[in-house]
Amino acid sequence: MSPRSTTLAIANQKGGVAKTTSVASIGAALAELGHSVLIVDLDPQACLTFSLGIDPEDLELSVHHVLTKGLDATEVIVSTEDGVDLLPATIELARAEADLLTRTGREQVLRSVLEDLAAAGRHYDWVLLDCPPSLGVLTVAALTAADGVLIPLQCETLSHRGVGQLLDTVHDVRRFTNRDLAVWGVLPTLYDGRTTHARTVLETISETYDLEVIEPPIPKTIKFAEAPAAGRSILSTSRSSKGAAAYREVAANLVRRAAR
Repeated sequence: MSPRSTTLAIANQKGGVAKTTSVASIGAALAELGHSVLIVDLDPQACLTFSLGIDPEDLELSVHHVLTKGLDATEVIVSTEDGVDLLPATIELARAEADLLTRTGREQVLRSVLEDLAAAGRHYDWVLLDCPPSLGVLTVAALTAADGVLIPLQCETLSHRGVGQLLDTVHDVRRFTNRDLAVWGVLPTLYDGRTTHARTVLETISETYDLEVIEPPIPKTIKFAEAPAAGRSILSTSRSSKGAAAYREVAANLVRRAAR
């Protein structure tokens, strides 16, 4: 059992960038590589929870109770068919922002949960945090708990302002709550290599933000839309697809990055 655990926040406050798909697929790919993985769904829409085969409507307990009521995370974590453990979300999480706003040390709440898990002997090689599409309390708590942040970015419409805002938040988190937070880079998603625009966007990403581009870009494919309906990641529903292959390669590159 490796004593080292890597916590990675996947964040972009702009919706529609394949953030949740990326979290589920990278998690499944890491599990395929033999790593133990915990995925934390911090989005009140609970899309990640649903896409991993768990109906949020059927859950009595969720990450909301862990963050706001002090419930032990081990009572809430569920196993999934993709080989990863999940700390699931429900719509109740929408109340967590308000519940945490007035609480002292709210930025540290998720870090404390992960530390308590480790102290209880629940070791994970990787913890992936699926951040909500906003820069509120939950995203700041995720960045405070993380070793690094990965930014999925749609190759079709590059929203410079959105990424700039996220990087401003990262800067503040480094100043006040997590000085060791590293920006691991940008993950290009919804990539259509046939279009000049997509190729141009990919070429300018690293120059625009002075950020590393995590390779390879994730191709645009209908296979991704089919996976959540099956309650599995694309690595299970379309094992040999280009999308699955790309996420396997991304996961392997992230493992190498973590070993640096």
